[in-house]
Amino acid sequence: MRLFFLTSLTLVAFAANSVFCRLALATGSIDAASFTTLRLCSGAVALLVLFLLKKRGENRLLGSWPSAVMLFIYAASFSFAYLRLDTGTGALILFGLVQLTMLLWALYRGERLAFQAWVGFLLAMSGLVWLLWPGLSAPDPLAGLMMAASGIAWGIYSLRGRSKAEPLAETAGNFFRAAVLALPVSLIWMSTLHISFSGAVLAVLSGALASGCGYVVWYQALAGLSASRAALVQLAVPVLAAGGGVVLLAEEISWRLLVSASLVLGGIALAIASRD
Repeated sequence: MRLFFLTSLTLVAFAANSVFCRLALATGSIDAASFTTLRLCSGAVALLVLFLLKKRGENRLLGSWPSAVMLFIYAASFSFAYLRLDTGTGALILFGLVQLTMLLWALYRGERLAFQAWVGFLLAMSGLVWLLWPGLSAPDPLAGLMMAASGIAWGIYSLRGRSKAEPLAETAGNFFRAAVLALPVSLIWMSTLHISFSGAVLAVLSGALASGCGYVVWYQALAGLSASRAALVQLAVPVLAAGGGVVLLAEEISWRLLVSASLVLGGIALAIASRD
């Protein structure tokens, strides 16, 4: 039950992150470079506060530059790609590459999926494609590559976090390093600087709440998930994000959304219930 709760909380945080990003970038309330920098900096500050409040056996921030680089590539590529991609195309590229990266690594490391797990995975992927297919168009090649890089980077970051024993110290250290990497990007794109109050608030919510706190919980959940199952459960994020769009963005509830959600969530349940 603890693992189920942690995983569910993480998926909600990831979906909320998508909604915050969509609201901020789609409305032009902030530029992509500033959104990325504010997101990472606010996440770092929030995590530092949590670290100082907890601190018990953790005496210093941990993390590593390789993980921080993956975190930065994910966040920056995600923001810039969504300037040229519609939501459906971007989400399909992002989560498709996340699943592919983590599953290929799981197979390389010797994990073997049972037949039932493969059926569940294909069922979930079909539901995701069914949900997003109507909005697909030929993507901008550069933006498509950036979103693919974002998905691969997030997959690698998640894989690197599975073996960490102190998730708060690890995530805080990674965020501080990633924030350092993001500052020069904002300076390079200084000519496009545009930050409204609403854009700044959304970036801070994305960084401090959905990203910073969400990633700490994700690290804790990863300790109890195999790489293949960690990949599978993330397929629920686009469906949850679509639900958030219905509630917060007044998007229409359609039969296609309901059918897709059933396929994705049912496929995940089938795969997780299988015996490896």
